[in-house]
Amino acid sequence: MDLVTIDDISDAATRIEGLVLRTPLVDNQRLSQELGTRVLLKAENLQHAGSFKVRGALNTLLAWQERGELPEGVVSFSAGNHAAAISYAGQRLGVRVIVAMPSKPVPSKVANVERFGGEIVPTDDLATTLGELAERHGFPILHPFDQSEVIAGQGTAGLELCADGPSPDLVLVPVGGGGLLSGVAAAVRKLAPSARVVGVEPATSNAMSQALAAGAVVRLDNPSATVADGLTAPFAGEHTLPHVQAYADEVVEVGEDAIQSAWRELVESSKLLVEPASAVCLAALRTGVVQAPQGGVTVMVISGGNADLSRLA
Repeated sequence: MDLVTIDDISDAATRIEGLVLRTPLVDNQRLSQELGTRVLLKAENLQHAGSFKVRGALNTLLAWQERGELPEGVVSFSAGNHAAAISYAGQRLGVRVIVAMPSKPVPSKVANVERFGGEIVPTDDLATTLGELAERHGFPILHPFDQSEVIAGQGTAGLELCADGPSPDLVLVPVGGGGLLSGVAAAVRKLAPSARVVGVEPATSNAMSQALAAGAVVRLDNPSATVADGLTAPFAGEHTLPHVQAYADEVVEVGEDAIQSAWRELVESSKLLVEPASAVCLAALRTGVVQAPQGGVTVMVISGGNADLSRLA
């Protein structure tokens, strides 16, 4: 399998230019003072449809279009952010979008998908339902994370954070299926080779950690619930696993109490409405499973802002 390269990511950046926001790197002075490292937040919560996922969705559809393969529709599965992203991308390019989502999703994420015209099929078995949808409609799958074009699109966030700020010493990335970590790590490894790139996932939904330990894809038959619902991928993919093995330095796990505490602190200190999945990076620093580079530069990728406000309250 060929890994995504910096050239693939640069091509993706050119492809999606003008269709995504170049999100800011936001200085967080409070966290910088408390942690002893300059903390910068790559604020993908401000992205179209509320998360980084738009980057990979648009790059995939536009790459297909370049090859004359743009389909009438696509199918996928998602906890919500990818569903909204491909719905947004489909709306821009005239592609029908049908997504299998958990039967009890975050209401705000359902509203986001419907806002962009996506069709939701509730299910308790995402993988089986996805296969049924693909067969029934004859549409290709636009995968949430395990696809080269998706990884390259997500990597444009890493391209930007390296170009728009000081050279990072540490880059922290939330991990579900690993598409964001794969792409960002590929970009940072080339553009800031001395930086450590660390993925962070919930201890109760740790498909990537299990895959790294096994050296192969591990499917979680019953992933445990986590407040970081955006990181509940049932497996780390056949594409993302080798990318993380090649480009990332480490993947760590954080517990639920740490995520919830970090979520409140991140919202309060940044004044940004972020979702719990975005807080796992701060949780890793607060619990000490990742050490901040004292006097250095730490970038935390804020993966999304589609938060359940009732849960935040």
